[in-house]
Amino acid sequence: MRELDRVVGIRLKSFKDLVRLSASSITVGQSTFILRIHGEENTIYGVLAVFRDYFKLYGVPLLYYFIDKNSEVPEDANYVLLRTGDDGERIEFSKGSRAGYVTIPIINVAELPEFLQPGTGL
Repeated sequence: MRELDRVVGIRLKSFKDLVRLSASSITVGQSTFILRIHGEENTIYGVLAVFRDYFKLYGVPLLYYFIDKNSEVPEDANYVLLRTGDDGERIEFSKGSRAGYVTIPIINVAELPEFLQPGTGL
């Protein structure tokens, strides 16, 4: 069996950064979701991506993530909603979608796959 490459973790400063990253993928037609991973002390939110064309390393797996130490994201939120305009950005949490917003689902991870197991720097 082929050994999987470990994901490269990229820690973000805020959940808003993670939402903007996710929304930028969605607006160009890519299916994107935020993973919710419960740790022993904190909850980690992340987005999987692939970094292509890095010299000769094709398809480097990346996990952009934010560690929610202060419970910024409500535990019962199923979606993150983003709306941008002249007055700035508005981020809301919801159990469903809403017209006029970019809707990003939050997916709860029951068990980490091998390539996300400890040793990835998370």
